[in-house]
Amino acid sequence: MRLPALYIPHGAGPCFFMAWTRGPADTWARTEAFLRGLVDSLPERPRAILVVSGHWEAPVFTVGSGEAPGLIFDYYGFPEHTYELTFPAPGSPELAARVRGLLAEAGIASAADPDRGWDHGVFVPLKLVTPEADIPVVQLSLKATLDPAEHLAAGRALKPLRDEGVMIVGSGMSWHNMRGFSPAYTDASAGFDAWLAEAVNDPAKLAAWAEAPNGRLAHPREEHLAPIFVAAGAAEGEPARAVFRDTVMDVVVSAFQFGEPQPQAAAA
Repeated sequence: MRLPALYIPHGAGPCFFMAWTRGPADTWARTEAFLRGLVDSLPERPRAILVVSGHWEAPVFTVGSGEAPGLIFDYYGFPEHTYELTFPAPGSPELAARVRGLLAEAGIASAADPDRGWDHGVFVPLKLVTPEADIPVVQLSLKATLDPAEHLAAGRALKPLRDEGVMIVGSGMSWHNMRGFSPAYTDASAGFDAWLAEAVNDPAKLAAWAEAPNGRLAHPREEHLAPIFVAAGAAEGEPARAVFRDTVMDVVVSAFQFGEPQPQAAAA
């Protein structure tokens, strides 16, 4: 099958694995249910997952190439047990090499990092998506420029992976203003979300996100939006749609799917 590419919300720190006290106890329940059902919503189980997280930036696109990456607990002020979470999924040096090869074919510079672990933009959502931790995972960094065009181009280069059983996942938050989680921002977040739901079908419009209604309010810095560009590039020309939407901590948060699963013709 040709798998879709996805842009998902990864929540707030380890929010799914603790008693949430910064609002209603069920604040993240619907997001959790969406993530838990993600693999089952596909026509076949991915053979591997390539994740672009809003928590890793590098001078060039950099691929985590280790066989058994550890975890980076890059969140602060949460209960002690959340710093003892595990996610023992295997890495895939083979997929990492394939990613670099595809980027090179497109004239895009890249690097490999065999030592970097997975940040919480990877292991927190994937503990829900693949609780058995039995699907190999590779992380690809953002490029530190955060330039939409460069990330769309990287996604286009990686499109063949979708025909190879690899699920490409952009992990971020469609609204990520750390001072903007309150009823005062509900309408602004809804406006940006409505714009985003249309823009995902138009790469040029999506790349101009900063000009969108409440664009810079939604993302004072765009590292949590940038993964969507890779997902969009990987399915450019194919339909995109919102597959999840909820109001979380008083703001609208969405997930998007790029492309539809398609059976691939058998090799002659």
